[in-house]
Amino acid sequence: MNTKPITALLAAILMASCGTSKKSSSDLAVNAPIETFINLSHVVNDKAPVTINPGRFTTQTVTYRLPRVIQGTYSVSDFGKYVDDFKAFDYDGNEMPVVKTDENTWTIDNAKKLDKITYLVNDTFDIEEVGGIGNEQPFSPAGTNIEQTNDVLNLHGFIGYFDSLKSNQYKLDVTAPSNFTRSSALEQVATKTSEDGRFVTTSYFASRYFDITDNPMFYGNLSVEEFQVGDIKIVLSVYSPNKVHSAQSLKETIFKMMKAQKTFLGDINSTPRYDIFLYLSEGLPESPKGYGALEHHTSTVVVLPEASSDEELAESMIDVVSHEFFHIVTPLSVHSEDVHYFDYNNPTFSKHLWMYEGVTEYFATLFQVNQDLVSEADFYNKIIQKIQMSKTMDDAMSFTIMSENVLKDPYKDQYLNVYQKGALIGMCIDIMLREESNGERGILWLMKELSNKYGKDKPFEDDKLIDEIVAMTYPSLGEFFNSHVIGDIPIDYNMFLNKVGLELGEGEIPTNYVFNGGALIFSADPQAGKIFFSEAVKDNSFWNDNGVQPGDVLKTVNGTELTMQNANQILQLMFSWNPGQEIEVILDRNGEDVVLKTTTIQSYTTGEGIMEKEDATAQQVKLREAWLKG
Repeated sequence: MNTKPITALLAAILMASCGTSKKSSSDLAVNAPIETFINLSHVVNDKAPVTINPGRFTTQTVTYRLPRVIQGTYSVSDFGKYVDDFKAFDYDGNEMPVVKTDENTWTIDNAKKLDKITYLVNDTFDIEEVGGIGNEQPFSPAGTNIEQTNDVLNLHGFIGYFDSLKSNQYKLDVTAPSNFTRSSALEQVATKTSEDGRFVTTSYFASRYFDITDNPMFYGNLSVEEFQVGDIKIVLSVYSPNKVHSAQSLKETIFKMMKAQKTFLGDINSTPRYDIFLYLSEGLPESPKGYGALEHHTSTVVVLPEASSDEELAESMIDVVSHEFFHIVTPLSVHSEDVHYFDYNNPTFSKHLWMYEGVTEYFATLFQVNQDLVSEADFYNKIIQKIQMSKTMDDAMSFTIMSENVLKDPYKDQYLNVYQKGALIGMCIDIMLREESNGERGILWLMKELSNKYGKDKPFEDDKLIDEIVAMTYPSLGEFFNSHVIGDIPIDYNMFLNKVGLELGEGEIPTNYVFNGGALIFSADPQAGKIFFSEAVKDNSFWNDNGVQPGDVLKTVNGTELTMQNANQILQLMFSWNPGQEIEVILDRNGEDVVLKTTTIQSYTTGEGIMEKEDATAQQVKLREAWLKG
């Protein structure tokens, strides 16, 4: 499970330029549901009161924690540092001594007298820094929001766990204004309206702490659409602060995409319901800045810019949400013991990010050409961008070692390569399987076989997975894994593309308005608060043909002034531009304004691209058809 940012654009630029009754128990309260309360009707300064009523303890000392790391992020979040005024009370209402042993942990002695704990939770959206990913703060889709019109309840930011009670059931009550729309896949068991009608308390049930962390909620001024895609119920919840977009306006895009995904997956069916929670950011200083998504087993939280056009938002949702939905294959159905028995405070990590994130990202790219949502040329362009981006990172690093040590230096800085080289590893395995089976089997077949062998309740042994895959398939896969996944030998992609009648070659290739292939065309001066075009702009046909010069500073884009605070959002929007859009960009060139008002056309650069071989054999062409459409 992992976060998937669209592109950490600004970060990349900066780096290039970085008294109730209790039930008794024979041990700890192992049979008693932990009663938890979040009160959104008494929020002060974006702090929500939380109460935890754990049941009666029989031990002398108990430890309560909020997660240091959550599944899916592969980075340190330290949700405990957003907790204020932590208190413990005995049965007589007296405050008890509490020792905070680290950022996320509180220890309480004389625990047999402990009645409840209370604390205030700060939201994380307000404190995000520019380039949020990798800054030891929650990635936006893993974060929390508390405001008058919207609450993003990633429950791992509100509810913690007692060390020995992670398997206990949880009862969660959330009190909020009665005019709020509520959206959650967590089982709802009751509702109660206050006497004055102003507030509603909704009660939910979770079978264990994992279900608390795995079921985010949206509260507030939302638009919600529910619809069926085959036998899966889709619930789309959208918060757009200025009502620029809605669940209704996105419904057709999501339906078409998920219908294509279901067709692509065939008989893989791991969930009867899937929730999509979309938060659209205004781009204000207190708005979330980490665009992308965080997957859960049967849902995803997505953060994207509200300023996106309908077309830009639709394209982003297809790229981002399709990736998250494909996680129902892995790790929902195929995962290791590290995932199954996740330790939120001191986690260990699987060696197989090439599968969890790489194969998932590959499926999110492949299904679009497989289901005719994009052309073959568009698909090849996405693959070449991944090749180019992967080569900007450490291409001679063992992927399994990187995965297992992803929180440590030097590996954590290579994490984003799971979406580049990880996907390319999936592509190479797919082509190899097609070649060995005469086109009959590919990597989707492999994932189905693994899903049938394991499933959501049976983890695999991390050290044995690759041997199992080789035993299920062909010796050639063992050689590939040993050289390029376990080993650190860079992959010769041309060798694999040749198998399907394609080749890498120099020429004019399509690109966008932020990159030349995998190379950014911007640089930054953080002290001056400026983003400007680099020398690379000369090789970007759109900007070059419109007279843009190296050193030109981005001043405004479509009427919005660019600052270091909103630069990531604006660059994300430019990254999503499509040909045919009317734009107005004002540049600062040596202190004078240069106004560029035009319509976007496809931009090109010169470089390495994927092309059809002139001498491709009939067998290679047939194998390509099986690869792309089989």
